[in-house]
Amino acid sequence: LPRPEDNTMTKSVSKVPAKKTAAAAPTKKKRTRKNKPSYARFINRVLKQVHPDTGISKKGMQVMDNLIEDMFERLASEAKELNHKKKKATMQVFDVQQAARLVLPGELSKHGISEGTKAYQNYQMATKDAKK
Repeated sequence: LPRPEDNTMTKSVSKVPAKKTAAAAPTKKKRTRKNKPSYARFINRVLKQVHPDTGISKKGMQVMDNLIEDMFERLASEAKELNHKKKKATMQVFDVQQAARLVLPGELSKHGISEGTKAYQNYQMATKDAKK
């Protein structure tokens, strides 16, 4: 009995590809990635101020970045709620301070408020100097 591959009765396959029609292959749009903001630069800067000879691993940086992002979201949403209750369109410094008192526990809220106040005063001085 002849083998199937030796059979001369089978059709020969041409090596020329078939032409594609325009309707058969729809073009796909490329998805663009959204850049997720990262606090890694700032975390590293503060780490080097506090402990100049200490580094942080990639996983450790991700944990710190997620922690800061979560804390920012909590403070912002609480400040938004306080501002909404006052029926104001503009968020004031007091709203953010109150949000810090409500979100952060005990001594951490006091330190957070004092650091925020100091940063706000530095900002005010910088904008005053820029206007002169």
